[in-house]
Amino acid sequence: MKDINLFQLGYGLETGAQEEDTTRGLAPANESVLPRDVFDESRDDHFIRRDGSVFAGTHLIIEVVDGEGLDDEARIQQAFRDCVETCGATLLHIHTHKFSPQGVSGVAVLAESHISVHTWPEIGYGAFDVFMCGDAEPWKAVDVLGRAFSTADVRVKELKRGEGVVAEAGIAA
Repeated sequence: MKDINLFQLGYGLETGAQEEDTTRGLAPANESVLPRDVFDESRDDHFIRRDGSVFAGTHLIIEVVDGEGLDDEARIQQAFRDCVETCGATLLHIHTHKFSPQGVSGVAVLAESHISVHTWPEIGYGAFDVFMCGDAEPWKAVDVLGRAFSTADVRVKELKRGEGVVAEAGIAA
């Protein structure tokens, strides 16, 4: 019965993948979009323009060290929701998976990109990615995660995704 329910939800029984949603006017992956269409001056592109740079989004690699509750799926899901709200992002979907005997992997899919995690609770470690574009403020997630997992040891590396690539495509700063 479980497989039938997954099938009805649009999940592929072999891979767990969902069928692509083309009902909202999104182009299927096999149809190419020309750069001139993507970079049309009248289009709201959601690229970030900061300090003379233009890039697609801010991707934070966040390491939670000596954290508590990293084996608690509900706590991780709440941390995702709190990050989304605090950062000013838009939550589309959360999916987590609890491993046995320990550990959780999960992703929060956002309109602005995603938040993901994989945890090693036995050593108090959580590896988070927070990637957001547009007006969202991903750096606000750092304090949220520290509070959510009761630690002051939160380490961060920042990547400006698409830096240089976006500028080469003709986007003005």
